[in-house]
Amino acid sequence: MFHRIGQFVVKRAWWVIAAWLVAMLAIVATAPTITAQTDEAAFLPKSYESIQAAELQAEKFPASFTPGALLLFERTDGGALGAADQDSMAKIVQGLTDKHIALVEQILPVGEKSLSQDHKYALTMVSIDKTKMQTDEYGQAAKDLRTEGTALASGTGLKFQVGGQAAQALDQKESSGSADAIIFVASIVLVMMIVGIIFRSILAGLLPVLLSLVVAMPVANGLIADATKLLDLKTSSVTSAILIVVLLGVGTDYFLFLMFRYRERLRAGDAHKEAVANGVGRVGEAIASAAGAVAVAFAVLVLSSLGMFTALGPALAIAVVVAALASLTLAPAVLSVIPARATFWPGKSWMNEPSTARFAALGRMTQKRPGLVAAVSGGLLVVLSVAALGYSGTFDLAGSSMPKDKESMVVQDKLMTAFSAGAADPSHVFVTTTGGGALDRSALTGYADKLGKVPGVAQAPAEPKISTDGTTADFTVTLKDSPSSNAAIDTVSQLRKVAHAEVPSGTKALVGGQSSVLKDINLAMAHDYKVVFPLAGALILLILALQLRSVVAPWYLMASVGLGFAGTLGATTLVFQKLGNEPGLMFMLPIFIYLFVVAIGTDYNILIIARLREEAREGRSPREAAREAVKHGGPTVAAAGFILAASFATFMLAGNVLFMELGFALAFGIVLAAFVMAMFFTPALTALLGRAAWWPGHGAMAGHGPAEVELGKREPESAGLR
Repeated sequence: MFHRIGQFVVKRAWWVIAAWLVAMLAIVATAPTITAQTDEAAFLPKSYESIQAAELQAEKFPASFTPGALLLFERTDGGALGAADQDSMAKIVQGLTDKHIALVEQILPVGEKSLSQDHKYALTMVSIDKTKMQTDEYGQAAKDLRTEGTALASGTGLKFQVGGQAAQALDQKESSGSADAIIFVASIVLVMMIVGIIFRSILAGLLPVLLSLVVAMPVANGLIADATKLLDLKTSSVTSAILIVVLLGVGTDYFLFLMFRYRERLRAGDAHKEAVANGVGRVGEAIASAAGAVAVAFAVLVLSSLGMFTALGPALAIAVVVAALASLTLAPAVLSVIPARATFWPGKSWMNEPSTARFAALGRMTQKRPGLVAAVSGGLLVVLSVAALGYSGTFDLAGSSMPKDKESMVVQDKLMTAFSAGAADPSHVFVTTTGGGALDRSALTGYADKLGKVPGVAQAPAEPKISTDGTTADFTVTLKDSPSSNAAIDTVSQLRKVAHAEVPSGTKALVGGQSSVLKDINLAMAHDYKVVFPLAGALILLILALQLRSVVAPWYLMASVGLGFAGTLGATTLVFQKLGNEPGLMFMLPIFIYLFVVAIGTDYNILIIARLREEAREGRSPREAAREAVKHGGPTVAAAGFILAASFATFMLAGNVLFMELGFALAFGIVLAAFVMAMFFTPALTALLGRAAWWPGHGAMAGHGPAEVELGKREPESAGLR
């Protein structure tokens, strides 16, 4: 089938190029605009308690004061705030109120209770229109508060800063935009340099970047926007950065697979266009199978309980499919209209098969000592996997996705030391009647005391706020710890148990607030680990079984990838928690590791196992097949793995903890997948298992495969890096 595709593309190259360009323009022109979500609650379904509590609050307490921004005052000389400073703060607050800043509903005055215990800081809160939380205007309100407040504070001896949700949304957007730019530029430079060096060619280095940026990326982004709107999915600021690397990294991987085969066919004596068509025919099944496995692993996330991953999964699946289609149609069409000499210029050795391959020695080692190779590579994975037992998750998404010197982060840090850590964003316990009648207030006597005795609770008011219809009470509970800390999440777990157990008859209790949202995100992730990811693994296993015609090989391939996942998590835990003294890794990190290490790791395993199967079908013994697979297929895997790992490593240039962790983990995971699993562990295990690895299809191992029958001769695999 792929030979026919190759021949069709070559014969109608200009038509294929024109079709891609027309499709790109049409998709981009009709794609809707999508806004990234910054509120964690937006990613949870309505079945979770925190979301039900938020809906109840909106219904019963529509006018309740919910701080959208926090105003922090301190003296520029670091001294205690005095009476004159109190007057200045009052004038600043009144001045901001008189400005009538868009979306700002109310600014609380600075009173005695607004001061920290040491009187060095004063805090007041700003109510911002909650209905605009996911719009640019919400962050703009924080920006206007900063600008106007700083101007009003000028000459008063006071330092004025703005934090809270709106300020975090503003800072996160600005930080995300700069991070995307850094990742974008760094990825482009890396791809051009590495591919150019591999093929000793300027144009070869430019082609994958041009194909990805000019055509594939606009097409993928347009289709993703359409899917996001059609399925009413949520998206986050992390998605755009991940997409850049997936399209450039994975797209370049597939381009490399095609280029290696194209060059091989030229060296074997094929004419220019014949070499392109035969290259597609030879590598097409591997690219399609690899892309299918990756896309399935991503697409299954649509079943996730978290809206962030429900949207991210289909988005990445679309990106991978677009990259694969471009590699199988657009790339060969472009290669067929460019003379081979121009493609590989100024290199002069592209037509000469190297006499020795750098990976030949590794192939011989695997052939002679497969048991030792399997033990050493597998042992490394096991040792790193043990370190994963020390993993601890954190949920401060805003703090981890921005540099620590951003104003909203500075305010957050000062609040945690100067005030009660949970005071800025308290939890709420809502008690509401189940039958619709009015609450019996006398039945609530002592309820607040029981809430206040929960370990980790700093304060619970004796008298709650009552809704205007008398059906719901709101107990504002202040926690001792920061709302996004693990300690606060643990406190909410106990608070829920007490609130539910002690609620008066005929009523029910719902616990809301940021800590409650994060607790539910934790529960949703536990669901995904038990349901979504095993399903993704099962589907990848099925794809491998169909592609390899074997029920044995897929199992140890998936086992090796599982070790790769655990090893990557363990290495990241060691680097950031043990050596970097971080309190934990971002809660979403294991999911990203699972996706990319399992999916991309399977990608490389498919390439190497396909070569092993090809060599076995030509009649070589299992150990000889392992030698040839490492010798000839290893360079391709190494080049592709190195490029993708380097692309992911660019995340570490973004300047925040989240992208540092993501960049290291994904780059390290790809290195394990390419240079440990695919290069050593998989060939060595296959050599040890022998023909049993291909059961029940081992009968086809003798003789030539379909590609060799069609072409009537065997081609040497590219020596790749030399």
